[in-house]
Amino acid sequence: MIKYLKLIRIQNLLFIILIQYMIRQLVLVPLLDTYGFDLHGEQLHLYLLIAASVLIAAGGYVLNDYFDVKIDTINKPGEVLVGKSISKQTAMVMHQLLTLTGVVIGLTLAWKLKSISLAFIFVVVPGLLWFYSASYKRQLMIGNLVVAFVSALSVIIVAISEIALLEVRYSDLIYNTLIPAKLYAWSGGFALFSFLLTWIREIIKDMEDEYGDRELECRTMPVVWGKTATKIIVILLILILLVILFIVNYTYIGFEGNLTLKYIIFGLTIPLCIVIYLLIKAKQPADYHQASALTKFIMFIGLLYAPVFYFLLAKETGIQLFNLFTIQ
Repeated sequence: MIKYLKLIRIQNLLFIILIQYMIRQLVLVPLLDTYGFDLHGEQLHLYLLIAASVLIAAGGYVLNDYFDVKIDTINKPGEVLVGKSISKQTAMVMHQLLTLTGVVIGLTLAWKLKSISLAFIFVVVPGLLWFYSASYKRQLMIGNLVVAFVSALSVIIVAISEIALLEVRYSDLIYNTLIPAKLYAWSGGFALFSFLLTWIREIIKDMEDEYGDRELECRTMPVVWGKTATKIIVILLILILLVILFIVNYTYIGFEGNLTLKYIIFGLTIPLCIVIYLLIKAKQPADYHQASALTKFIMFIGLLYAPVFYFLLAKETGIQLFNLFTIQ
């Protein structure tokens, strides 16, 4: 059982569950509370969304290992599962079952919410993951951007489903209000953070896996441009992310006090500066793995701004936290 949990990246799937649940319950629902909508108890569509997302992601992870047997044998020989403890035929069957089940649940949700956008996403994403594993990840920059896009999509899709639910209930009159724009703006902020940080982490992982990628003639950034140039690109992306965070805080986040600013400085800026330091001095794959692991932790810290947002919104607007109490 453990080997199958490792194959589907159970820790990553748990993160998907956490981020989609928190974005909906701690960001979107509180925003709707400020407009008089009480949707705390309506969660069936969220559970369907999470189930579809997790199953499709799990199928994608299995497929990725299926295609990456040779590369992983060079880069991580002790962690290879497909072709050793799990046969390639079993892995492919797992991919097909997981993906098909996820697509069926996703299309059921799309039908329930009458959303063509959701149906399109649940049909296109599995195909995108197939081409990523089979080809895109070995091409210059395309593979990194695909993973970053899918990561961002897993966040913004929560808002898409929520707005679809509101449209089913209140027809397209909902678009005559500021509600869709508010939901997309806040979920889009989390999605943009996820996109940039995932892109950064994927490039760092390419530096970690450079030897195997070079042996199998993959055209990743470190292979094509070298590690020095790749490090510069990653550092620039980190600096861009930090600039965006501070700009958004000063121009869009209007909560009283400086709690958000402190969160950005101590929770995100300092750790990202540590990532830069680790990259500058990195020489061995283990050094890049350390930087990659820290980047993943920073993504988790970024997600934890959701309860902070809920607290600040409740304090400013007077809505109840979890329909239990108000903050003075």
